Amino acid sequence: MQTLIINIDERVERARGYFTAGYNCAQAVVMAFDDVMGQSPEALARLAAPFGGGMGRMREVCGTVSGMAMLAGEICPSADPKNLEERKNNYALVQHFAERFRSANGDIVCRRLLGLEPMVERAETAMPSQRTAEYYKKRPCVEYVASAARIVAEYLVENDHKGE
Repeated sequence: MQTLIINIDERVERARGYFTAGYNCAQAVVMAFDDVMGQSPEALARLAAPFGGGMGRMREVCGTVSGMAMLAGEICPSADPKNLEERKNNYALVQHFAERFRSANGDIVCRRLLGLEPMVERAETAMPSQRTAEYYKKRPCVEYVASAARIVAEYLVENDHKGE
């Protein structure tokens, strides 16, 4: 990976900005690191779109955690299926990100983070929520987006990817 300047607070604010502009949680996290991913924000928005709302709004693993996992694929790549050491390192980074998120936020599962447990029946639909002032009052998602972006940016700084 090329050497990048990583400013933690700037990455957090970029992720927040994408989320408040209407992008989903996974998109906001990944797009804040477009230079790390080596792709345009638009391309990343397409790739990360299905992971919002706990994967297609099914309220499973939080989209921010999925976004961090996508970033781990570029930070610590594993492309050769025969290279088990690379795969181990990639999985270890995904687990590191998930544990940091769980420690900071209490869980990595969307429905539990949003207080929607127990979900006896499938109450959610595929239709995304309208982003209104009321939405932002009742949903802590922007804070989860910020947390995930901070975790990734701190990792990059701690591991010598030129942080500020």
